[in-house]
Amino acid sequence: MRSTVVLLLAIVFFTCCRDRQEVDLIVHHAKVYTCDSAFSTAEAFAVKDGKIIAIGKTFDILYAYKGTEMVDAKGYAVYPGFIDAHAHFVGYGRSLFEINLYDTKSWDEVMSRVQAFTKAHPNEKWIRGRGWDQNKFPGKAYPDNSKLNELFPNTPVLLDRVDGHAAIANDAALKAAGVTTASSISGGEITQKDGKLTGLLIDNAVDMVTNVIPRASKADYTKWLTEAEKNCFAQGLTTITDCGLMYYDIDMIDTLQRAKKLQMRLYVMMTDSAANYARYLSKGPYKTDRLYVKGVKAYADGALGSRGACMLQPYNDKQGWNGFLLNPAGHYDSLARMLASTDFQLCTHAIGDSGNRMVLHTYAKYLNGKNDKRWRIEHAQVVNPADIPLFGQYSIIPSVQPTHATSDMYWATDRIGAERMKGAYAYKQLQQQNGWIALGTDFPVEDISPFKTFYAAVVRKDAKGYPQGGFQPENALTREDALRGMTIWAAKANCMEREVGSIEKGKQADFVIMNTDLIKAPEADLLKTMVFTTFLGGVRVYGQ
Repeated sequence: MRSTVVLLLAIVFFTCCRDRQEVDLIVHHAKVYTCDSAFSTAEAFAVKDGKIIAIGKTFDILYAYKGTEMVDAKGYAVYPGFIDAHAHFVGYGRSLFEINLYDTKSWDEVMSRVQAFTKAHPNEKWIRGRGWDQNKFPGKAYPDNSKLNELFPNTPVLLDRVDGHAAIANDAALKAAGVTTASSISGGEITQKDGKLTGLLIDNAVDMVTNVIPRASKADYTKWLTEAEKNCFAQGLTTITDCGLMYYDIDMIDTLQRAKKLQMRLYVMMTDSAANYARYLSKGPYKTDRLYVKGVKAYADGALGSRGACMLQPYNDKQGWNGFLLNPAGHYDSLARMLASTDFQLCTHAIGDSGNRMVLHTYAKYLNGKNDKRWRIEHAQVVNPADIPLFGQYSIIPSVQPTHATSDMYWATDRIGAERMKGAYAYKQLQQQNGWIALGTDFPVEDISPFKTFYAAVVRKDAKGYPQGGFQPENALTREDALRGMTIWAAKANCMEREVGSIEKGKQADFVIMNTDLIKAPEADLLKTMVFTTFLGGVRVYGQ
């Protein structure tokens, strides 16, 4: 107590006796995890014109600077604003206004939620929902559309599986898309039974229906994205990587940001599409103070949960079935060749060990050893152990989502067997290849919470503490590395490490003040973490 009084008296004395530099904001009496190269800590920092201009001890900062706004952190932890290295910001925003089917335990429960939604929204021209997972249903069997046809004979309905790689469409939706029993598509599956469509669509087949849904309006985007960023700011997220958008989605983001209706920083990967390439490739990456369009998102295969992931050997729980690539292997070779001579970053979704092997070898052909192209593999979920060293040999970034491990751990071994699980969700092994790794959530597939990401990466358990000892604990990340993966390493994966990702002089003043010291808190307290306030560019965007 006496030392605090002495400090305050000293500050008053010195500040009254000299001129101090005026700044916009000072944060003081904090425990600042800077996430710089030394993983150093500080007590205070000063902000001017949205950027950090000085970092140090509370006494030194208050002695040298006078802030228009003063934030006393009262000893709480301060971190760089969290960065989600793999998410679907636009898709998440849209999902907030559709039917929430997450955590449904049966198809009957799904139908109940659909009926409740349509009763509350009787004028919907298309009924959409997302989140069901047959692995949580009795018998774990895929549903069909018979009940949907009975309830909605005339209104199109499309209900996406939790991962977005499968969906159930009713007959009205299939008719609108021109899908019949004679239809077929490469890289997807239109399921039939007894000569009739079941409504179950896998991977590319889902696009046959989504492509005929009317494009959203500006009012729709405004509603979706402002609600999405509000939720993200409440979680301390200040930069989101949106993995796979069309040019018209990107144009709308840019429009809303320029009109000051959208604040969130976004790193955007354009979807693998000729229309996108025509718009961007000849001009090079597009960048503003809040938007960076530099990535290209390709899809090698589907998801493990829907058995669309491409495997070297058949699935344990479906004889003779290996999954599939979503395009011929030559497509990825052509794409890599095209992008190798540009500044665009190739980021390919790969889940299965065969899908990952194909992508790794395709990348290797054009990367020629160590490099700084920062090409990424999104998910890198099941990798044959013999292929893991290729990440390091060719400087390929593993972009992973730790909560996928704790969501899938209940059934993944049944699906692919214990031997292949040695290379599944192997975050520590992947991190060791280049010395760093990027962490995200894949929201809305998983929850948006970065604290669940941290917990799953470090503890490898679910919220109930299962399993004892953690799921494959040998692949847990250290707390420091998990925090880096959500801040500076995520920024590096987006080629933004000079601007965001750490609390350092010259960088954007994106930071969050929280009640929990993630580095030192007991394991049981990590999921109790609360955000007090979030700042973006030195401006408070959440909290008091």
